[in-house]
Amino acid sequence: MSVIRLFTDLDGRIGLRQFWLGSIALALCLFLVQWAAPRLVEMPMAMSIIAFTKAFALFPWAALAAKRATDRGGSAQFGIFLVCAIVLPAELQPHLGYAWRPSLDAISTIAWLIALVDLGLLPGARPDRQLAAQRAAAKPAS
Repeated sequence: MSVIRLFTDLDGRIGLRQFWLGSIALALCLFLVQWAAPRLVEMPMAMSIIAFTKAFALFPWAALAAKRATDRGGSAQFGIFLVCAIVLPAELQPHLGYAWRPSLDAISTIAWLIALVDLGLLPGARPDRQLAAQRAAAKPAS
């Protein structure tokens, strides 16, 4: 699978290795922008660049999660929902006040743990071809 398709297409399946390599590449890009922006421009502009980069990174992250959720035998929407459940609570905190912070942090943490285990650690479901071949081999000869 090409790098462009890996980060932009919501269809398809990827294994653990591609998921982790894509996640690491995305994280490295974000860290690079967060490191370089304050050194290249003034702080208000750097904060705007960092915010834009974080928002722009949501789609590639959702694409990785959607493909990995499909590989696990689930729906691509499950992967996208996990990304939203991880990111949105942090974005809502300034608007809801301090009293909501523990609840929003708990939602984000639980979603992150589910994503880590389900998308990042568990092996993918067997492809349909392997299941069909296994079932055909298991049928007794008449």
